[in-house]
Parts: sequence; C-alpha cells; structure tokens
Amino acid sequence: MIEIALDAMGGDNAPHDVVHGGIEAARISKGRYKVVLVGNEEAIHREVSRHFRTDDLPMSIVHADQAVDMNELPSMALKKKNSSIAVAIDLHKQGKVNAVVSAGNTGAVMATAIFGLKRVQNIRRPAIGSILPTENGRTLLLDAGANVDCRPQDLLEFGMMGSVVFSHLFGVEKPTIGLLSIGNEKSKGNEVTHKAHDLFSASPLNFAGNVEGGDILGGATDVVVCDGFVGNIVLKFAESLHGLFKSNLRRLVRKYLFSQIGAVLMKPTFDGIRKVFDYQEYGGAPLIGVQGVCIIAHGRSTPKAIKNAILAAHKMVIENVNKEISEKVGLLESPELVCGSHNSENSGEA
Repeated sequence: MIEIALDAMGGDNAPHDVVHGGIEAARISKGRYKVVLVGNEEAIHREVSRHFRTDDLPMSIVHADQAVDMNELPSMALKKKNSSIAVAIDLHKQGKVNAVVSAGNTGAVMATAIFGLKRVQNIRRPAIGSILPTENGRTLLLDAGANVDCRPQDLLEFGMMGSVVFSHLFGVEKPTIGLLSIGNEKSKGNEVTHKAHDLFSASPLNFAGNVEGGDILGGATDVVVCDGFVGNIVLKFAESLHGLFKSNLRRLVRKYLFSQIGAVLMKPTFDGIRKVFDYQEYGGAPLIGVQGVCIIAHGRSTPKAIKNAILAAHKMVIENVNKEISEKVGLLESPELVCGSHNSENSGEA
C-alpha cells in the first residue's frame, strides 16, 4: 500500500485542520493508501479523539517533537532535525513512505526536501508547479515561488517538467507550453526570456511562444513558464479572485430584492463557479524536480484542501513522473549549455 506522510504540525490551523483533512482522506482511501501523521504524538492523538470511528482507518502516527514556525527562515528550519517537516522528509528518503504533504512553511519544506531527497539528476533547480483554472480547463504554472532568479536553461527545464507532469495528471499527450512575458512577440521581454525563447524554439517541446498575463486564465497554453518571483505574484493574485468573487456576489445580491430571489434559483451555478476558483479543490502544489513526491499545500489549508493534497500526492506516486523527467532532461541540454551550467555552479553562482 502507498503510504503518504502528512506534516500534522504545518499550517496556520495545525494540527486541527491538518489532522481533520488527513482523517477525511483516510476515510476515502479504499485500500489505495495509508496516511502517516507526523508531529507531536500527544497533540495528534488529541485531535484524532475528536472524530468518530477512526480505529480502523488506514492511519498511523510518527512522533516529532519539534515544529517549524510559519515565519521561520529556511536556514533555521534546517537545523531542526526532529521537526515534523524533517521527520516526514526523512521517512520518504528512507523509503518508509512514498510521498510527503505539508501545509507548513513553504521555504522550509522546499529546502528540507531538496537537501533530504536531492534533485532529479541533471535538474539544476526544482520548481513549484501550481494548477490554475482557465476558461477551457486548467493550466500548470511554474515556477510558483521556489526560484526568484532563473537562467534561460532553468526556464527550459521548468517547461519540460511541467509538460511531463501535466501530461500524466490530465492525460494530454503533448501539452502546449507558453513562456510568460510582456508581449506575445518574440522580441518582447528581458534578456532571460529572449534566450529562453530561443532554447524553447530549438527544443522538442510543444512550445507555443510567449504568453501574456491575460492569457493565463484564458487557457492559451497547458503550461506557463516563468521565474518564481513573477510566478508567486501571479499565483497570489489568482487566489485572491475567489474571495473577490464571493464578496462582490454577496454585496450585489443583498442590494436588490430580485437578485435575492434569482440567487436562490442560480445557487447551483454559483456553487459551480466558486468551485472552479477555489484553491481547496486543487489541494496543493507539487515540488517538481526532487527525487520523490512532495506536495506543498497552502498555509491556510482547510481539511478539504489537505484531503485533496493527499489525493494529489497519491496520483503523483502512481504516475511516477520523476522517471520520465530524468529521461527527458538529457534531450534538452546541448554540450555548451551543460558545460556552461557546470562552470557557473563551480564558480559559486546561485
């Protein structure tokens, strides 16, 4: 059985909401996976005791006597060898679990995973991939915050990894890839995007050219590539749309009597729209490019979001995307680029 470690102490509302989400995931396992709750054993038992009929659920607890604060620097978090994040990652490293899910400090989760699990061979920078809703389905945005500064080759690798993940998760044979820029024309953008555009054009990937910010939710491409600085801003902006939609809908409905009557009839439609823009439906973002499966959930994750993050981890394990990423990365690198990357890293460039 697949075992998924859940960082019970990570998140704004941990361990309450995290344990609750883990229990909900365990209830619908049907023998597919087991949830391993990692954290303070006493606190976890206390939360589990609030729920009925948990004795027969596919769950277990692994004690960790430290926790990482949501605002703690990754460098400090790495020193906590017995934190719930570190213990969960170490279980994965030892092969005792098949995946890790955490709604904790993103920087700490990312740093611990990269140091503990190591990178997929020939991948210089792992990236966070975030699924966003679009007019015709969904798109995968990466990097969503792991790498503030990127080289052109990094963006090319993000595109390849995103293509592999999107293909496995959604059954699209050759996902289209767009390079986020300030215009659709090749000449638009900065030096990094110009060089990345050339690399994408010469690659075997299904590159559709530059895309603008307005093209993302329009579903212009299946995968959108950018550096983590821009990607995280785009992600946070997109997440805010759900709250904006709800607040404006409530305000306008309350303002007019006929709107209140119509709202009752339109409730199924409104619920469907809310579901499309609700980050809880997507669970979490995979850290792509490490030798393992690590899902980083939102710090404000509700039990529903945690449950869906566990389901996403299960699917990532089954699809075994790392094997294909490892096979395809070699096709992207010319001898000059490989040599250049090694020289830069040897010189101490970040």
